[in-house]
Amino acid sequence: MKTALSIAGSDSSGGAGIQADIKTMSAHGVYAMSAITALTAQNTTGVTDILDSTPAFLSAQLDAVFTDIFPDAVKIGMVSSSELISVIAQKLRQYGAQHIVVDPVMVATSGSRLLQENAVQALKTELLPLAEVATPNIPEAEILAEMPISSPEDMERAAELISRRYHCAVLCKGGHDLNDANDLLWKDGTGHWFKGRRINNPNTHGTGCTLSSAIASNLAKGMDLEEAVRRAKDYISGALGAMLDLGRGRGPMNHLFDLKSEYMKEAE
Repeated sequence: MKTALSIAGSDSSGGAGIQADIKTMSAHGVYAMSAITALTAQNTTGVTDILDSTPAFLSAQLDAVFTDIFPDAVKIGMVSSSELISVIAQKLRQYGAQHIVVDPVMVATSGSRLLQENAVQALKTELLPLAEVATPNIPEAEILAEMPISSPEDMERAAELISRRYHCAVLCKGGHDLNDANDLLWKDGTGHWFKGRRINNPNTHGTGCTLSSAIASNLAKGMDLEEAVRRAKDYISGALGAMLDLGRGRGPMNHLFDLKSEYMKEAE
């Protein structure tokens, strides 16, 4: 069985962060592991509190994983401080981690800010250069490219700029009232559009976490980046299309929409 590591924050409501990553990796037949960067008190309506891991404890988690069950891919999500980013970067270099997917989580779906100001520069200089691919949404890409994005052409310019500046592939995600669900992958100096269909489902909590984890899972299984992205987008469409409706805000998706098991049947 292939393995993948999620380095991210815990979401107490289960729809995003570590919980979404583990569900997604398991749904892809990949053994999921975690290193928790923060505990969050959050639900579908917002984030009410954050408790960061200490750098020493995050370091210990990463040592425990890499020295025993080496991951075939690594997904990095919410990391709120520059100190924690530095620990992650140092450990990824130390152990020679491969297939690193960086989801530059800055703001939650609910609008709550998840990244400290001083961490943005550390993300740019320490984590992105280690990534095989970064997966920013439109607001995150605007911050990383330092330019406004209001058209598909802007997405192409921003993705090219980010890729050239940080030496990684970039999946610039559409949405946010731009391009429906069309995403742009910029890799090795060229762009490739992945067309998607907008699903009329307001429950999108954790979509970014889920997409990046699906990409990491597919890379762990040996797919090239283009195929990993295409399959991940298909998975997201299925999870959204299942139309799960939980919570009073933007609810989660059904990560296990495709799982059929004797143990999942409803009680008689």
